[in-house]
Amino acid sequence: MTPIDREAIRRKYAVERDKRLRADGGAQYKRLESEFSDLAADPYNPVVAREAVNDHVTFAFIGGGFAGLVVGARLKEAGVDDYRIIEKGGDFGGTWYWNRYPGAQCDTASMIYMPLLEETGHMPSEKYAHAPEIRDHCSRIGEHYGLYENAMFHTRVTDLAWDETQKVWQIQTDRGDKFTAKYIGMGTGPLHVAKLPGLPGIENFAGKSFHTSRWDYAYTGGTPEGEPMSKLSNKRVAIIGTGATAVQCVPHLARDAKELFVFQRTPSSVDERNNAAIDPTWFDSVNEPGWQKKWQENFVANLGMGFPTEDLVDDGWTDLGKRIRSQVIGLAPEQRTPANIMAAWEDADHGKMEEIRQRAATIVDDPQTSENLKAWYRQLCKRPCFHDEYLQAFNRPSTHLIDTDGKGVERITKKGVVANGVEYEVDCIIYASGFEVSTDFVSRSGYDVTGRGGIKLSEYWQDGMRSFHGLHVHGFPNLFFVQQNQAAAFIANYPHNLVDHAETVATVVKHAQKNGYQEVEPTEEAQEKWVAFLLTGPGARIGNIECTPGYYNNEGQGFGEQERFALGHPAGAQGFFNHIEAWRNSGSFEGLAFK
Repeated sequence: MTPIDREAIRRKYAVERDKRLRADGGAQYKRLESEFSDLAADPYNPVVAREAVNDHVTFAFIGGGFAGLVVGARLKEAGVDDYRIIEKGGDFGGTWYWNRYPGAQCDTASMIYMPLLEETGHMPSEKYAHAPEIRDHCSRIGEHYGLYENAMFHTRVTDLAWDETQKVWQIQTDRGDKFTAKYIGMGTGPLHVAKLPGLPGIENFAGKSFHTSRWDYAYTGGTPEGEPMSKLSNKRVAIIGTGATAVQCVPHLARDAKELFVFQRTPSSVDERNNAAIDPTWFDSVNEPGWQKKWQENFVANLGMGFPTEDLVDDGWTDLGKRIRSQVIGLAPEQRTPANIMAAWEDADHGKMEEIRQRAATIVDDPQTSENLKAWYRQLCKRPCFHDEYLQAFNRPSTHLIDTDGKGVERITKKGVVANGVEYEVDCIIYASGFEVSTDFVSRSGYDVTGRGGIKLSEYWQDGMRSFHGLHVHGFPNLFFVQQNQAAAFIANYPHNLVDHAETVATVVKHAQKNGYQEVEPTEEAQEKWVAFLLTGPGARIGNIECTPGYYNNEGQGFGEQERFALGHPAGAQGFFNHIEAWRNSGSFEGLAFK
């Protein structure tokens, strides 16, 4: 085996990173809604007129994606029947409501990604389910738990304030609703505000353009279920962006368009996916009480530094974890210092990334194209991608990779796209430019939160996030943040965070309701102690400015003092899950004050 030249690889990574650094960082993007309000509209369901709502519910939840659904399910099981979800889309699903582009599917295994499979009795059809099935599953959860009954679709919260006199939350929306809730939950998620590249001339293009989250099948033909996009057979199509979304839809565009131009600033790392149908007989053999939680915890264990005896999912994600553990085990006990462990981690990563680069060289026929598709950065610098058809798409003579050597597209003209000084005339431009991730909470949510004494959440968190278990915030009673920070933090299988928080929400609310409490919030002491404990850990494992620019590291700018609090349990995700389960099971709710 050829020894790894760490310094040479680091230099190569640094050169490729530096090509892509921009002074404007995250400001290079513009909001889809602010730039093109017509393109941001809901193309999937019409807005239905309704009367404004003025009532009271026990629990209101902002966001109808996985977070709102799993919290609703657990609360229904706990006896809370008057539960309301407020959702800006036309149905449940969150990200999966909007993402209907061809080829969309989950990139962690369906068995652990799709929540409440055991409760609803659903067997995923594939190891990596496609978007229509995931969207249908969201509806299945809604139907199974009666969550449609009080739901408000095509509705956005505009104001949220605690009423100290009535001990309720006052909620206002953009449709004139003014109602109250004893408890409020927020699960607006990190992937719901679509963004566009801030390219000169973007408003001047005379052809058709849309964002991947607002796919226009009336223009392209086809369906989210995979019917060919027949209306593109005479069209020259450009797609700007080569992240996870583009990796999934490029093969379909390559198949159906007359010509496809893929504009690339940074290639994704694209490992094999090996998707396959799930065998019902095999599924029956694992479908025993508690199976999904077992699978989710096994996945986390295989990603971490523990030593699980089996790998149930066995995919590209867990492969890296196994490689790292193998390198560490290869060290003599006296050599297992923090520095040596990190070096072993780096060696495992280099080996994995070299395999991924060689995969591009093996699959793609044209030597220059294959070279341009090689990812020169560590695997977790960007969201790893897995696909069995993306690289193959570039072997079609009608598919053209327009690599910009890190510079990106220069501008948009009336006729098309300019890159590397060349204008490419096209009929349609598709923006696979993703969603806002690193913008502040208030900006993404569209409202601030007013807590006890009139304090705004934006003011309370101006020096950084402060919470207890990532879920409760002192001074904001009966409020639950269903997200990942200051809890399990970054894990590849994001829904695991949501399912676990839902268990905690239901446990706390059930206790408060049973004992007649009006308020629950963490003590300031418990909150400070929790945050201080988190800061004893290694910090976030993503966001390194040595990485190539992307949303993981604020486009290479890194994060400020506030963002250093966006971290998780010092012992990793499994450390948090173990801690919080023991905390729930104790029944003492240490750190929370009930009144």
